Amino acid sequence: MAATDFKDYYAILGLNKAASSDEIKKTFRKLARKYHPDMNPGNKEAEARFKEVNEAYEVLSDSEKRKKYDQYGQYWKQAATTGGGWPGGGSSTTVDFGGVDFSQYGSFDEFINALLGRAAGGSAGSGRNGQWNYSSYRTGGPGGFGGFEDFAGYENRTAGSSLDTEVAISLTLAEAFRGTSKRVATGEVSIPAGVKTGSKIRVKGKGQVDLYTKQQGDLYLKVEVLPHPFFQFDGDNLVCEVPITPDEAVLGASIEVPAPEGTIAVKFPAGMRSGQSLRLRGKGWPKPKKDERTDLLVKIAIVPPKELTAIERECYEKIQANRTFNPRSNLSQMVL
Repeated sequence: MAATDFKDYYAILGLNKAASSDEIKKTFRKLARKYHPDMNPGNKEAEARFKEVNEAYEVLSDSEKRKKYDQYGQYWKQAATTGGGWPGGGSSTTVDFGGVDFSQYGSFDEFINALLGRAAGGSAGSGRNGQWNYSSYRTGGPGGFGGFEDFAGYENRTAGSSLDTEVAISLTLAEAFRGTSKRVATGEVSIPAGVKTGSKIRVKGKGQVDLYTKQQGDLYLKVEVLPHPFFQFDGDNLVCEVPITPDEAVLGASIEVPAPEGTIAVKFPAGMRSGQSLRLRGKGWPKPKKDERTDLLVKIAIVPPKELTAIERECYEKIQANRTFNPRSNLSQMVL
């Protein structure tokens, strides 16, 4: 990766490296809502910012990725790939490092130390030419790969420890509703319809590789569904809020209500109050592995007009002058 390709994920979110996980999540949700394509239809700049914010969060919300990013900067992806040493018995030729010649380095950490001027620091395993700390050296397996216990980013796996890997992945509500495919470090993976925040998707045989036994664990994708400006979750159901006018509330009405797959004509009975909900059965969220849907709850919000025409004002004044209903008639009984 060239230096000009480096993305400062902290700057993209408007944070610094000391930001906590909660701060990162809170800022991400705010920016994701601001630049969401549904909130900015046709705005290519907002769409690009939305993708940047999503990419930054995907890295900084994952503790392992963030650790690599903080340690290696623009080379964090290569470091994550090599695990601190060169793959394939010490050869760096299997990983794309943007045209840099790594034959002079014994490990990725050694390259980073040299790049940052840390080789002279005398840390174990930080140099070649007789500077290795042999007390920490551990001979590799049949492939001849040797490792150093103090390699930053290299995990010395004990027998029986898990090779499984967990990676955070962010989806728009539309992607989670319909299902989609996403590219991760190990390749393209399919996301089934109906996943929600907290869902885990198992991708068999795509986890960490044991360099000695060649066994490979599984990859688990931990899902976070990005906030949507109209639909939210209420347990397994979807919920949305629809505004209606005072006359529609009094007389009842038939209106078009957005649903995930398109608008639906919904008839509201007379006398609806703000906060009441109508349940549209089978119009909510897909149930994973089932050909069923949860319910869509349509919550009512009565919204008075901010501006009135002369005839509208006259009609409201006549209603007010002739109204017999008093919703506050029993409040006098509430005095202590």
